Amino acid sequence: MENNTRTLTKAISWQVIGFVMMAVVNYFYMGDFSQGLGLSALLTLIGLVSYYLHERFWASIRWGRQGEGVSAEKQ
Repeated sequence: MENNTRTLTKAISWQVIGFVMMAVVNYFYMGDFSQGLGLSALLTLIGLVSYYLHERFWASIRWGRQGEGVSAEKQ
């Protein structure tokens, strides 16, 4: 199972990549850098929280895992 720090680090690194991509797309779509940056920041925050919660939820589910005390026949 992953710990909270690892999950949060993964979520942040993924959202940094997404933020840069969204900022570029939003700039070209909106034609205004500050509006594109603001929209990107909002979407990144929503995505970060959603990703973190999704990862923590799945970290608590044992289904489909191997080698963590769950026998192969129960998977």
